[in-house]
Amino acid sequence: MTTMNISLPDALKSFVDEQVTQRGYGTSSEYVRELIRKDQDRTRLRELLLQGAASAPGKAVDKAYFDDLRNRVRRRAPE
Repeated sequence: MTTMNISLPDALKSFVDEQVTQRGYGTSSEYVRELIRKDQDRTRLRELLLQGAASAPGKAVDKAYFDDLRNRVRRRAPE
């Protein structure tokens, strides 16, 4: 693992310390890592949404499509 040092104004440092305490993080590093992971997830989701918006329309779906989808998910779910 690599170390990164950051400088924060007092108000942001206080906020981070509050979040660490209130949300049960062990350290401010854990909190910052979680924020970065969430940002990565948001970025990936945005990319996927933009790809979907740019793609050709798919076939129309109806109740039968969703019923089949639910059944496939149920068959894969561990009991």
